[in-house]
Amino acid sequence: MAKNHTRYIFSMGELKRKDNSIAFSNEKGNFYLPIEETRELYCLNEVSFNTKFLDFIARAGITMHIFNYHGNYSGSFYPKEYLISGDLTIKQSLSFVNERLVIAKSIVSAIAQNIHEVLYHYYRHDKKELKPYLDWLKNDVESLLHVTTKIEQIMFVEGQIWSRFYDSFKYFLPEDFVMNKRVKRPPDNPMNALISFGNTLLYTKTIASIYHTHLNQAISFLHSPREGRFSLSLDLSEAFKPVIVFKTIFDLVGRKKLQVLKHFDKSLNYALLNEEGKKIFIDAFEERMNETFLHVKLKRKVSYKHCLKLDGYKLIKTIVEGREFTPFLLKEKM
Repeated sequence: MAKNHTRYIFSMGELKRKDNSIAFSNEKGNFYLPIEETRELYCLNEVSFNTKFLDFIARAGITMHIFNYHGNYSGSFYPKEYLISGDLTIKQSLSFVNERLVIAKSIVSAIAQNIHEVLYHYYRHDKKELKPYLDWLKNDVESLLHVTTKIEQIMFVEGQIWSRFYDSFKYFLPEDFVMNKRVKRPPDNPMNALISFGNTLLYTKTIASIYHTHLNQAISFLHSPREGRFSLSLDLSEAFKPVIVFKTIFDLVGRKKLQVLKHFDKSLNYALLNEEGKKIFIDAFEERMNETFLHVKLKRKVSYKHCLKLDGYKLIKTIVEGREFTPFLLKEKM
């Protein structure tokens, strides 16, 4: 399944090099992907490959994201960094020490503003029960962030934003997709499954975007930098979750393109998308990522995918030039 330069593999099989193409082999035969038309590979099932294949895609600048049989994200492989900057890494580290709270607050503020924009659509369509939460997002979040002096306090405000957001689903989503609480590992109902899958896809897209900048993936501001994860990708993906992940979910569920009995695995208590469900979600997700709109400030058409990379460049300007960091805001869309 191909979406622009992104290739998704849903079946078990083997990946290998064949001349100047990527060859995927399984019981149905051989399938070939032109190397020059591929930038990302998603393996959504058990797929085998060797180091020769990894060297081949590394030389071509291809990022590969690996999921296990149950659809859980295992990790990403990307070529050695070609935009390494020791100078920027030092400045990024200094920004973490001196400006962490300011940047973290900007990220959380953007989450609140983008959720407000997404939910206001439903408020305008007679879901008046959303008004207390919308008012809280608009009037109280900035005040709460203003008085925070520790990262733990900022994270608490962020947690409150998401918790109240999830609670608002009962006002505009079908009962099958309302959830009592957010459960991540493993998801325990259809909505948690959709959120986990969508957030993981966005996280991997952010990894690929940051790879094409001089930023260090391990030095983050809202999330604590620690071994074993690209924490800066977690930071930069946050503002896009309401816009990309949740608008995709709300559209698919609202239009009944995804249905619990039809698109989730019954044997796993409907807490995991089946193959058909994954294909439907990925198709909608990629369509939204590549959707273009006229940007208010840039005065030109851009895609959400491009805005993800632009946020990386904005963060670099904050780190190097001391500019205020303002993550992507949905209201910038004309």
